[in-house]
Amino acid sequence: MDSTRVPRIAILGLHLEANAFAPPTVLEDFRRQCLERGAAISALARGGTSHLPMEIPGFYARMDATGPWEAVPLLIAAAPPGGPVAQVVFTGFMDEMQRGLAAALPLDGVYIASHGASSATGDEDSDGTIAAMVRRQVGPAVPVVCSHDLHCNVSEALVRAVDALVVYRTNPHVDMAARAAESADLLRAMLGGMRPHRAFIRLPLTPPSVTLLTAEGPYADLIHDAEVLMRDNPAVLNASVAGGFVFSDLPKCGMTVTITARDAATAEAAAHRLAHRAWAERERYRRPLTPLAEAVAHATAAGRGEAPPVLLADVADNPGGGGRGSTAYLLRALHKAGAQGVVLGVFIDPALAAEAQALGEGAAFEAVFNRVESEFSERFAAPARVLVLRDGRGVGRRGTMAGRRFDLGPSALLELAGSGLRVVVGSLRRQLHEPAMLELHDIDIGAARCVVVKSRGHFRAGFDEYFAGDRIIEVDAPGLTSPVLGNFAWKRLPRPVFPLDEDAVWAR
Repeated sequence: MDSTRVPRIAILGLHLEANAFAPPTVLEDFRRQCLERGAAISALARGGTSHLPMEIPGFYARMDATGPWEAVPLLIAAAPPGGPVAQVVFTGFMDEMQRGLAAALPLDGVYIASHGASSATGDEDSDGTIAAMVRRQVGPAVPVVCSHDLHCNVSEALVRAVDALVVYRTNPHVDMAARAAESADLLRAMLGGMRPHRAFIRLPLTPPSVTLLTAEGPYADLIHDAEVLMRDNPAVLNASVAGGFVFSDLPKCGMTVTITARDAATAEAAAHRLAHRAWAERERYRRPLTPLAEAVAHATAAGRGEAPPVLLADVADNPGGGGRGSTAYLLRALHKAGAQGVVLGVFIDPALAAEAQALGEGAAFEAVFNRVESEFSERFAAPARVLVLRDGRGVGRRGTMAGRRFDLGPSALLELAGSGLRVVVGSLRRQLHEPAMLELHDIDIGAARCVVVKSRGHFRAGFDEYFAGDRIIEVDAPGLTSPVLGNFAWKRLPRPVFPLDEDAVWAR
């Protein structure tokens, strides 16, 4: 482009992690989390704390720091993980993005900030569809950079449509702004005339979510290799290893390696190097969970002071992966065992939260969890007292939510009679991965003997100041996000695939 002209960069994105086994995601889900358009996006991105995905302020900050540019924000839509987005909603977003791009032409670049594991009820590759639409609108010469969560399902269509794909490298995710800055740097380089090459490999490997941590383990080692490649070989512009999101149950599921490099040969060699290591170490992507009864025994011992405090992760009911946040298996078992000093959150039950709000603080009543039962969410009732009522709104202070607004909806802290177990009940589906969600309800986390989180892994970046890794127990219980992949009736997943199928092979 003309070096004297200020580049015009379009910004758009769709954030949804689609769990095929969960109810469809509707427009209201986006409205309650993030649905922003036009100039409001720029104002929020540059205005400090907001509800925008962290990539957006991260991208703006880097672009602002590296030279003049004109932001052309179109649409940022983000919803909690749930079922595939209703097709009418996705079609509406697509039409709006397309009209916005057409009206904004000519453009000098596009930044797509999406989660990467979305799907629609009538489109299995919504992320690829968006990228292909962008490419059609702007033409072959305009740079298009896309960033994704590492729990993304990357399609060949998306890789063909973009010039570079940048995937998170931390889990729990604390590098969203950094990856957006990396995307901005790549875009700046392409505005200066650099034209990258890409290589892409999909493996017949769908690792359970609990094996995709980046502090240690097989995935951590793979991410380290990718970072070494980028550090030691200037021709490798980006090395992205996506663990995938198996619960989308789609043909494009599976671990993927996407390399962006200065030449095709480097890209291919780097992609094969990483893919070969991932496949050779596939047996490492097995991780046993702790049976429910054993987990309760640990909590009971901690409550008696016979063991240090523990954190129980209800990984099978993670709202951050499409779980409903309403299974009562752990709640019931801990209450029955009389475990002391237990705090559980966030249990998602709008009707129960509303009842507590109506009764007021100090009220005693029969708390009925899941009065309308659904799959895995069985009814549980116990005498309880309302301790604290809140509007559920706060700002995160650590980990993935640091500096970001959260909203649990009207919420309540209940104490169950008999056991003294305290439960934070929320109205909106949010995973408990941020200490402020408990502290909002006057809970002293450091004084608890057992904390139960409905979260898969992001809690580790928020609660690590209280619980070391050896005091964290991942519990085997039923739910829509169980890491025990054999529990699900897969329909569209490519088979054979490891670890579901021991005979899976990779045609190298």
